[in-house]
Amino acid sequence: MKKFVLQPADAAPANFISTRNACKLCAPLGASIVFRGIEGCLPLVHGSQGCATYIRRYIISHFKEPIDIASSNFSEESVIFGGGDNLKKALDNITRQYRPEAIGIATTCLSETIGDDIRLYLEQYQAAKAAGSPVIIHASTPSYSGTHMEGFHKAVKAVVEVLAEDGRRREGINVIPGFLSTEDLRYLKDILDSFGADYTILPDYSETLDGESWPEYQKLSKGGTRIASIRRMGGASGTIQLGRSLSKPDTAAGFLEAKFGVRSMTLGIPIGIRETDRLFDALEELSGAPTPWKYSQERGRLVDAYIDAHKYLAHTRALIYGEEDLVVGLAAFLSELGIKPALCGSGGRSGRLGPAVKQFAPEAVVLSGVDFLELEDAAGELACDILIGSSKGYPMARKLGKPLVRAGFPIHDRIGANRILHLGYRGAHDLLDRITNTLIAAIQDNDSTGYMNM
Repeated sequence: MKKFVLQPADAAPANFISTRNACKLCAPLGASIVFRGIEGCLPLVHGSQGCATYIRRYIISHFKEPIDIASSNFSEESVIFGGGDNLKKALDNITRQYRPEAIGIATTCLSETIGDDIRLYLEQYQAAKAAGSPVIIHASTPSYSGTHMEGFHKAVKAVVEVLAEDGRRREGINVIPGFLSTEDLRYLKDILDSFGADYTILPDYSETLDGESWPEYQKLSKGGTRIASIRRMGGASGTIQLGRSLSKPDTAAGFLEAKFGVRSMTLGIPIGIRETDRLFDALEELSGAPTPWKYSQERGRLVDAYIDAHKYLAHTRALIYGEEDLVVGLAAFLSELGIKPALCGSGGRSGRLGPAVKQFAPEAVVLSGVDFLELEDAAGELACDILIGSSKGYPMARKLGKPLVRAGFPIHDRIGANRILHLGYRGAHDLLDRITNTLIAAIQDNDSTGYMNM
């Protein structure tokens, strides 16, 4: 195997030939998550049946919930003559069978490559339909131009472009949280409720992808952001978007600011003390209310836990991988604990991962556009002690003989991925315990005495 050549921040590895076990997923998958976070919305993948099956497989294995992903089901004929007829038939079938309030279309590599004119197809389709038909939202999401996170954010922007209106109320808060766990979304809503804020979270799949057991099958899960609430987003006093890899002009928050004058605030994923403090400061500013005392107590308990765990964590070297914004959030958190983020890697290529990580971990090696074999080479050379990321890194952790703490998406070799809490003081506390106990167990298991006291 080639020797890995360390690169500066946000560089791709040298001698890159082909991707082997990508450190990312496809763009339509991210868009499908967004569409399932809208009440009464069904995702439609415009492309081959295999794309929809792939997306369903990943989402179901992570969330352990049923989900329908419709497909326009391309054939050889569609590739030659275009997929317009397939798309219109798919829209008719979905409307007849599901009676959705909205249909979210994510275009795949195949439909984008042949140059399907989706805007024209939809103009033709909607001109022939009666009032009361589902709202149709289209996001251009070919995977060759981005990751699942870019597909996610493109879909969020497409939703507000179609639905948001200028109510000129200038009250309420929009929150665009990015791709979080369902437990994160529930906790975030608890925080907003505690401030007494009028808010809209987009998307909100906390119920649609983590609901109750059904006595009988439901074609569309209950829950999600209401379309009426999305329409009011143009009249909010401000928008908080979470993600340090985001470029405001290209986001839903940037669109709302440019078109409706809604103030935009971009923060990091609030993991750990510093980033969570920034979230609470922003909520105080936009809501005009003080931070509730219970969160000050959570913060105090977290500081105490940092002190308790420090002796087990100091000088530990970590490899963090996954979505760019999650990697930045975890790097910020680990740097507070005394853990050194030695290597931070992602399949994303935004160009903003390196500068964002360097704010918290100046000495970290940051690699963008990498796959897991390249990360494995770098992790061995940098002598990483622990890995933090999704299940896709398990073969790498096994080969390196290092413990893995699972976080982010996808996690399909453990139960409870949808209930992992990353956000806020409480989420940092949970992560702290998991990371510390994982390191203690690794030392204990490899110790000849099998010590029982700490």
